[in-house]
Amino acid sequence: MTGGERALWPAAPRRVHGSPELSLHTLSARSAMGEQLSPDEKFHLITRNLQEVLGEEKLKEILCERELKVYWGTATTGKPHVAYFVPMSKIADFLKAGCEVTILFADLHAYLDNMKAPWELLALRTQYYEQVIKAMLESIGVPLDKLKFIKGTEYQLSREYTLDVYRLSSVVTEHDAKKAGAEVVKQVEHPLLSGLLYPGLQALDEEYLKVDAQFGGVDQRKIFTLAEKYLPSLGYAKRVHLMNPMVPGLTGGKMSSSEEEDVKKKLKKAFCEPGNIQNNGVLAFVKHVLFPLNSEFVIHRNEKFGGDKVYTAYEEVEKDFAEELLHPGDLKAAVEVALNKLLDPIRKKFESPELRKLTNNAYPDPSKSKGGVKGNPKNSDEEEIIPSRLDVRVGKVISVEKHPDADSLYLEKVDVGEAEPRTVVSGLVAYVAQEDLQDRLVVLLCNLKPQKMRGIESQAMLLCASVEGDPRKVEPLDPPEGSAPGDRVFVEGYEAGKPDEELKPKKKVFEKLQVDLKISSEFVAQWKEKPLMTKLARSEAAQEGMGESDQCAVQMPRDLVDVTFRGRDASSNTHPLPPGVTAGLSRVTSFSAIWAS
Repeated sequence: MTGGERALWPAAPRRVHGSPELSLHTLSARSAMGEQLSPDEKFHLITRNLQEVLGEEKLKEILCERELKVYWGTATTGKPHVAYFVPMSKIADFLKAGCEVTILFADLHAYLDNMKAPWELLALRTQYYEQVIKAMLESIGVPLDKLKFIKGTEYQLSREYTLDVYRLSSVVTEHDAKKAGAEVVKQVEHPLLSGLLYPGLQALDEEYLKVDAQFGGVDQRKIFTLAEKYLPSLGYAKRVHLMNPMVPGLTGGKMSSSEEEDVKKKLKKAFCEPGNIQNNGVLAFVKHVLFPLNSEFVIHRNEKFGGDKVYTAYEEVEKDFAEELLHPGDLKAAVEVALNKLLDPIRKKFESPELRKLTNNAYPDPSKSKGGVKGNPKNSDEEEIIPSRLDVRVGKVISVEKHPDADSLYLEKVDVGEAEPRTVVSGLVAYVAQEDLQDRLVVLLCNLKPQKMRGIESQAMLLCASVEGDPRKVEPLDPPEGSAPGDRVFVEGYEAGKPDEELKPKKKVFEKLQVDLKISSEFVAQWKEKPLMTKLARSEAAQEGMGESDQCAVQMPRDLVDVTFRGRDASSNTHPLPPGVTAGLSRVTSFSAIWAS
């Protein structure tokens, strides 16, 4: 089940089947012209670009006998965003392969998911989702008459379904229910019973929708395996499970309902480092949305930069980008044109007074709601995203050992100037020796929501510099000489701001600031070319009569310097600074593959 507010973050994608893109486009064209595809051709169309398929043989058997019945569900919580084009393009594949597709608007699930959707707004948000999803499907050319739409409450409140919920609850263990929802349901120290019910209800949907397969992101895998384990105990069959990779975020923008989305501005901020094809949301959008929908991708550029080029396979785009024959600016410009083409019909549809009213009623302005203080930015979704909201501190690692249940994780105790040290879980075993962390001064983000990793709660995030390549290199940032545990690290010019008490995951404050964290040509950590600094180091530097720039700034370890800038464009003086990791924060793009369980 896709949550409306869930941002998509990368997992290391792999192709399940290696059919060339061109041949798959040929299959799509033949299907569109009404030609009958063979079971093998349907199989390749259904599974292209998926990360994993559970029940592959069963899928082949069904396709040899009849058309596949598949469903995709989305919890009607926050507004859908541009990443929804990823599952929409896959749904288009299913239809081209002759599948019978059901789209479930999971209104009851939305309420159970930690009450992200208030009960009084559920009906309105479900209407909004239906309008947006249908508009998205129409914009990519999917005929709606081939789809079935259904709301969860149309059958989930029935006597039969309710009895099956009780039957399922009598066989599913609390451990299995909590584990199944770990990647989907918001995890809290004292979980609500609703979060434990959520995975079981999603499993039962497969039976009550009478489908052969369920489609979702790979973050749904544990729910899918719970369904395979427990549905047979109720006398119901195992289903096939089709999983998309978790695609890197592109713009983070919402599907605008009344105003034109500033695609250019958001794409400008999207991570797209020259030659780097890892965790590249722009390339991912081309692969998972644009190529499945079109047989070609056109780059328009000046003749002196190579002139226009037409790509007929994604692999060609990726190859040219990796070899730096395709510039990020040209790639973003082409994606901007294609994305606006997809968004224009949606914008036009939502210009109607009826849909504007629906949008305002389904998602009322928090600042105008009862009890809200007028003009208080904390009651608005448009809070200012500035670095002073981050609680970044110097810490000293006082102990470090291997995580008892994960070979790739360190378990650290870090003094951050508080009465007790904080527990930090970091995925650095493959990159930093244990003895190199012991007693080391490091830089940590301290106001992320604590999350568990393999049973141990991590209470801060260790910030690192990283260098992509083979082998990959990762090294913790070095605070200025003379720093002490608890010293606040701030961005020059943002000293006065007060950090949030806790960064709300849905607001994605850190993720939005992260895109502008860089390493300068002087190997100093920066945000928008302003150095990260500490006041203590500044005063000590001044006392000693030294210049401030090197003495008080947070720096990148020098042993990464040569690798960082080798082979880079000489005109570029910055290098991306992906953060280090802490347990459970798989949304941090650079390390998501480490946390795959």
